[in-house]
Amino acid sequence: QVQLVESGGGSVQPGGSLRLSCAASGFPFSRWSMTWVRQLPGKGVEWVSGINSDGTSTRYADSVKGRFAISRDNTKNTLYLQMNSLKSDDTAVYYCAKPRYSDTYNYDPAALWGQGTRVTVSS
Repeated sequence: QVQLVESGGGSVQPGGSLRLSCAASGFPFSRWSMTWVRQLPGKGVEWVSGINSDGTSTRYADSVKGRFAISRDNTKNTLYLQMNSLKSDDTAVYYCAKPRYSDTYNYDPAALWGQGTRVTVSS
């Protein structure tokens, strides 16, 4: 079955950086677009970023554009999210998400999520 296991979250001061990872298994990862979404405290889900199957195309929410970078290593079945210049507004639980369709990397409400990794940005 599909498994998505996120790691790399933690606590960081504003302006700091973190790199999230998502180890994927149970589906043909190298042929599937992937996304990151986040659950903000007391708010809904926000789509953060998406990447196509071979990593040649990426998309970002306006709120993270220029600060976050999504990437993937298809030899390791792993998805990444490099987060720089972190702000308190980035505090959330971050989820790796497998869209329902392999060529979708915008927000997909039917996507499968991992268990999430918590990111806290605070001074």
